This record gives sequence, structure tokens and C-alpha cells, in this order.
Amino acid sequence: MTPKTPGSAVSRPSDSYDFDFLVVGSGFGGSVSTLRLTEKGYRVAVMEMGRRWTPENLPRTNWSIRRYFWRPGLALRGFFNMRFFRHVTVLHGCAVGGGSITYACTLLRPPDKVWDYGYWAGLSDWKDEMPRHYDTASRMLGVTVNNILGPGDLLLQRGAAAIGAESTFYRTHVGIFQSPNGEPGGQTCPDPYFGGEGPERTTCNGCGGCMMGCRNGAKNTLDKNYLYLAEKRGAVVFPETRVVEVRPLNAEPNGSDGYEVFTVKSTALFRRQPRRFTCRAVVFSASSLGTTELLFRLKSKGSLPRISPQLGKHVRTNCESLIGIRVPGSGDDLSKGVAIGSGIYIDEHTHIEAVRYPAGSDAMSVWATILTGGRPGPARIALWMKNLWWAALRHPARTFRLFQPFGWARECVILLCMQALDVHIDMCWERPWFWPFRKFLVSRGDKVPTYIPQANAFAEKLARLAGGTAMSMLPEILFNIPGTAHCLGGCIIADSPRNGVVDSRHRVFGYRNMYVCDGSVVAANLGVNPSLTITALAERALGFIPSATDTAWDDCAETSNVSADTAA
Repeated sequence: MTPKTPGSAVSRPSDSYDFDFLVVGSGFGGSVSTLRLTEKGYRVAVMEMGRRWTPENLPRTNWSIRRYFWRPGLALRGFFNMRFFRHVTVLHGCAVGGGSITYACTLLRPPDKVWDYGYWAGLSDWKDEMPRHYDTASRMLGVTVNNILGPGDLLLQRGAAAIGAESTFYRTHVGIFQSPNGEPGGQTCPDPYFGGEGPERTTCNGCGGCMMGCRNGAKNTLDKNYLYLAEKRGAVVFPETRVVEVRPLNAEPNGSDGYEVFTVKSTALFRRQPRRFTCRAVVFSASSLGTTELLFRLKSKGSLPRISPQLGKHVRTNCESLIGIRVPGSGDDLSKGVAIGSGIYIDEHTHIEAVRYPAGSDAMSVWATILTGGRPGPARIALWMKNLWWAALRHPARTFRLFQPFGWARECVILLCMQALDVHIDMCWERPWFWPFRKFLVSRGDKVPTYIPQANAFAEKLARLAGGTAMSMLPEILFNIPGTAHCLGGCIIADSPRNGVVDSRHRVFGYRNMYVCDGSVVAANLGVNPSLTITALAERALGFIPSATDTAWDDCAETSNVSADTAA
């Protein structure tokens, strides 16, 4: 071992570590980090809590509870998870490839105004820098304009015309390999994206199964681009591996000597197979929720005590509301198309997309009920019960048909409503009143609105056009809790640890060679699906890291308002 000299950031040769970089999580930020670091000559390992999925082992429908939902403590080892908090229900993925396995492959750029809000405003010339990183992310993810409009998309277009918003109707930009217009899907061909270096692909057949995991090889999941290329270049992925501890080596408080990382098998109930790894640098990319929770745990137990007290602050949900319509006995199969094929803007702030599950995947119907407006609380619940009673009295057979689950995906268009408004909550690490024996991640702050009047009015109009019934999410009515698949923030970009957790280059305040690259760094509501922005931000952050031959292993966050000694 090389003796350490005073002030030196290097205490031993790089080859005495198991890896140069250890990446926690393999979602959009983690996969970008893995490929770009591998290309720069670093030895990279990825610790992924979820399983590796292929078209052969994906579930056919979400009724396959054991292979769809992720709850390993209950022996559910799928890739889709729901986390319930007082302020929000978070829907997210857990797999090799992160949320890309279950996301709807919608890759949109947010309006420029998002860079003017939040603590990241003014830290960089975002509007000038980000377009080229969006271009790189779009090329890597195979972004194209959707050319498969299903019946649900055409219905959304009719609804837009009915409210005078037809000019805002658009086909989504998606990460899906599609045939040219007019040609049938299902055609397999060699890699069309990376000059033959990637896997062969099959064109989309419009089955609507994107969120169930693509069984046809058309969806551009991360295991077919970033991760695929990274593994070919030597990156090592450890699936079903949960990180439980990260500590600076040699008791160096700022991590300048590297880190030791401890893991267990995530899907094991008893034989946890604990392991220890050493590395020079760590990239946390476990999703907004996962990274925030892990850092809270590490800060609380004293492993990483320098993490900013702003951890968990400014968590955003994209101000989402899930509504929709169901048309019992519909002559059109509303499940056909891609998961999110189109969208409209019903006003300056409110964006609605048409969403679908594939035919037979009806399990999410248990969360649907009759659309009910009004202010949250007992009055809204009373109105909901009145609506149910009145519907059952007037049309008993139709109401029964509306609530029976089978056929739900075929007869339903989900409307994902998002607003680019600056609303946020906080996540805290506390002992809840009902279980004082350990700390959990809990939400605090003002409630996120679950009732968006203009969106409800649009859903009712669309239901009349289709001859169906407008629907709401049951938790929104009973508990005033919105659902979101786009949880953002918790480790936001800021100018100092007084305001955030990482600097504008995603370096963690207080530590050397430690980064966060996922949705937790996003400092504003985007108002659109965030995957492309997370990817582009990670591309930008990794661009600042030097090649392996040039690194001094002394990378630390830049701060203002605090002294350099406090930061590093």
C-alpha cells in the first residue's frame, strides 16, 4: 500500500480497489453513468436491487402478481412497485434497466421555463447547454415520433377538438423501434441504432404492452442501449443486489481514500449473502425515492454524516392526477397502440396524455371509481357515495359492468394529467406513530392537489363523446392522495448544502468522488414525463468527469455561501 502523504487524495493504487466506480442502481441516470465511465476507461460495477428481465420471462398480464409486483418480503419478485405515503402514492420500477422496463417509453423535452425555477436556476446556462445533451440522450434511446395511433389516441384527438384545443394535439416522442408508416410491425432486423454493435430488434406491433415489459423487442429499454454497450465494454452488473452500507475508507471523513460498500441479496428472505466491495468513487442512481431513502439511512447511522440537511426536501410529483374513462362494451379495443401515444394541452399549465395497458392486464382496475370533483374531505367522499348510489339506482347493470375488472384495459383510456407548477412536499426520516421501533421514509408538507377542475371537466366531456363513464383514482377521493409515476427531487441541485444536496455537476456536498445521477437531483416540476431529462442531465454530469488516465481522484462539489473547508 502506498503511504499517504499529507493532503493527498490518493492513499493507495487504483488497482487495490475492487472497482474504480460503483454505481447504485441501473435506471436512466445509472445506465448513463455506467456506459460513460466505462468508455472513459474506469472499472465500473452496478449494484441493482431488481432482477434481470428478458422477453421470455416477462409476465403476460399484471394479474401475474408474483412476477409483476416488487415486494420481495412477500415473495413478489416482479418489476413494478407502489409506495404509499400520506401525501402521494409513488409508482416506480425495480429491475436491471430500472424504470425503463415498466415505463411508457415517452421521451419529451420540458418547456424552457423549468430552468428558471428552483435552486438550480442561474447555476449554469441550462437553456444553452441542455439541448445538445437532449440530442445525445435522444439518439441513445432511439427517440422517434409515434406513428401508431390507437383508438384511444383518436378519441383524445376528438376530445381536444371538442374543447377547441385540437391544435395542441401531438403524437408523443417515444423510445420504440417502429416500422415506417403503413408497414406491419413484428419485423426483426439487425441492430438499427449503433452500427451493429447493439442487439437485434423487432418493430412494434402496437399491442399496448409497454408498461408490462415489452415481449416483442421493440421497446428501447436501457438493457438494449446504455447498459448493453457498457457490459460489452467490461462493466459488471450485479442483479438482485441491495446496497445497505456505504462508508469512507480509512476513516477519511470526506471519502478521499475511497469507499467500502456492503450489499445483501435483495430477493432472499434468509440467506442474504452479504458482500463487501471497495471503490474509489460512488454514483447513487437508485431513483428519486431509492436514493433519498438510502442516503437518509446512511446519514442517520453515521456512515455519511456530512450529507446536507436538505436531503429529502423539495420532492415533486409533476402535479399529477390519474383520471380516465371506461366504455363498457366498447366496439374499439382501447388497449391498442403504444402505452402513451398522444397528448394535448388543455391550458398553459395542464398537459394530458392518453395511457393504456394491454388487453387482459386489468389488475389496476381495483383503484378506479366514478369521477368525483369537489374539495377534498368528507364532502367529496359524501358526493362520491351519492354518485355511486345514483348510478346504481338508474343503471344497475351498467354500473356493475363498470366496476367488474375483466375487460378494463380493453375498454379504458387512462388520462395522465400533469401540471408544470412549483408545488412540492418533503420526505423525512422519522419513526411513525404506529411503529416507533425504527425509522421510515415519511412525507410532510402541504397536500398536492388531487382535484384539477379543468382536467375533470375534460374527462367528463370525453366520456360523453365516447358513450362511457369518467373515472377517478380511489385514493384521490377517499384519502386526498394523488398517484405519480414521476417522483422527482429529494437530492436537488443547488448552490450549497444550505439549499440542496449536490452541485450543478451532481457532486455530493461534503464528499469527494461521490455523485447523484437520477431523478432526485431535479429541482423543478417538469410538466412532462421526466425520463429524457434525467438521461440528459446524467449525460451532462458525466461529461465533467475526466478520463481514467487523467483523474486525480479529488473531485468535490463547488459551493457558494459556505467555506471550502465545510464543503470538502
